[in-house]
Amino acid sequence: MESKNIFNESGIIITIILIVIPIIVASIIVIFRAYAVLQNYLKKKELEKFNKYLKELSPEEVQKLKLRKQELEFALTNNELSGLIDPIDSKGLVGNVSSSEELRFIEKKKKSQPRPYIEPDLTKLILWYFGCATFWLLFGTTIGEYLGIKFCAPDVDHYSWLSFGRLRPVHTNSVFWGWASLAMIGLAYYVIPRVSNVPIVSIKTGYCSLVLINASVILGSLFLMAGINNGGGEYREYIWPVMALLGIGVIISLRNFIKTIAKRTTKEIYVSNWYIISAMMFLLVIAFVAYWPSWQTGLGETIVQGYYMHQGVGMWFMLFNLGLMYYFLPQQLNKPIYSYSLGILAFWAQILFYTLIGTHHFIFSAIPWWLQTIAIVGSAGMIIPVVAGTTNFLMTFKGSWNKLSNSYTLPFYLIGIIFYFTGSLQGTAEAFRFTNLVWHFTDFTVAHSHLTMYGIICFMLWGFIYTIVPRLTGKEPPQITVGAHFWLALIGLLFYTFPLMYGSSLRGLMWMDGKPFIESVEIMAPYWLWRAIGGSLMWFSHILFAYNFYVMIKRRKEIIIPESPIDILKAKEELENQTLTN
Repeated sequence: MESKNIFNESGIIITIILIVIPIIVASIIVIFRAYAVLQNYLKKKELEKFNKYLKELSPEEVQKLKLRKQELEFALTNNELSGLIDPIDSKGLVGNVSSSEELRFIEKKKKSQPRPYIEPDLTKLILWYFGCATFWLLFGTTIGEYLGIKFCAPDVDHYSWLSFGRLRPVHTNSVFWGWASLAMIGLAYYVIPRVSNVPIVSIKTGYCSLVLINASVILGSLFLMAGINNGGGEYREYIWPVMALLGIGVIISLRNFIKTIAKRTTKEIYVSNWYIISAMMFLLVIAFVAYWPSWQTGLGETIVQGYYMHQGVGMWFMLFNLGLMYYFLPQQLNKPIYSYSLGILAFWAQILFYTLIGTHHFIFSAIPWWLQTIAIVGSAGMIIPVVAGTTNFLMTFKGSWNKLSNSYTLPFYLIGIIFYFTGSLQGTAEAFRFTNLVWHFTDFTVAHSHLTMYGIICFMLWGFIYTIVPRLTGKEPPQITVGAHFWLALIGLLFYTFPLMYGSSLRGLMWMDGKPFIESVEIMAPYWLWRAIGGSLMWFSHILFAYNFYVMIKRRKEIIIPESPIDILKAKEELENQTLTN
């Protein structure tokens, strides 16, 4: 038998590439870190020379610097022409003027309010939530990146714990419960005290919740990779003891938030709190319904699965993030939300219609026809809250579109709002019987889930995190890497979803024409390649986000050598004071 060169096998080649990539990245990081250490050392040496120079400054040199400082600080008094004598105003042209008309072509801007005091302990808690969320984003999407490659090279490995069936739920659950959920709860620990105008009741409870949710994701991932799961059901793969840990973590934070809102100093409960508290309550309800053993058999389990899966996305992630948007968008634009009433309309309409649509994933199944029809009607009814919410957000932007070009956070907000409209209405379109017949059981649903969970939830969360972390730490992220993060994530998402939607449409039509199944698999090969390319861009954008987050929280102080006479004299004064103190 002729022996084959194993290095010609696609699986081996991809495995080697996957091993080499982190080695190359690690080497680049080590080089950059070594360069940074060297630069820091050279700056310290330069600073020592500069301090020596300051100590040896002669009185004449100091006098020259002071003279130059006076020259730089010189400013006109604005009375050179008028003098100091009061003007003669017998006709009252000056003295009797009590008001002035505003120039209409100049935009009237609301004065910025000073940032409210944020407790250091609360700041630390929120940053811990964001840090853990960032870790799970990297972990979960690295798994997703590997799974995307498997579509192009299914033989990349032959280990049971790395099989697609085990890793896929690790990917979805780690980004659901680890990344998005922790980021949302961390943001809620910032928003709820702000809009209630009182401190959070218990910071210790926040840490307990953080530990429980992290423990749930860690144990759940290990169990899934070991083949221990709930026996099917998308996003419901964790066994009940693991899910119970997550539920307890949410319960204690919910209790913490409700007690904080109860002590509010404002009369009304702001709409953000409506959305956030309702989302947490719905999560507990749907998780209880999904894991209750009486419904875990036969057709009832299918109906419950549709209910749980859709309510998890719409009544936990979507409802929660919309509440956060109602706080952060007006704050970023420095203007009130366009319509409080539209926000309340969207809130109640989403609760009415979204809770009905779970079974639209099972059209033409054994589920009663009337129940399928109710799901379709509920999906069509979702047009009301989606249009109301989108209109509210875009009308809030009205008159402030010019701020987009000068902000590195607002583009994330806007993309999230756009995908909220397009992705949600795409879900409505998928619910109708013909489109469901074409697209269901294809990768179209994968593209749709990424348009919503990634295009809406992730972009909103990134925008919110970029908004508040600089306020918590006083450090801004590098704008070039924020821009690179934004564009890589957006372009990657489009590369991921559009080819999948097109290819899946062709695949569904082939099934309807009765073509051989294997032909529908072969036709998807180029579209799966685009999926892997888009996923790679998205994954790389997450690395940039993690870097930006690190820059915003790092404690190392940058060494700055003074150059202007003002800064040199100030440095000399500080050095002399430091010498006297020592």
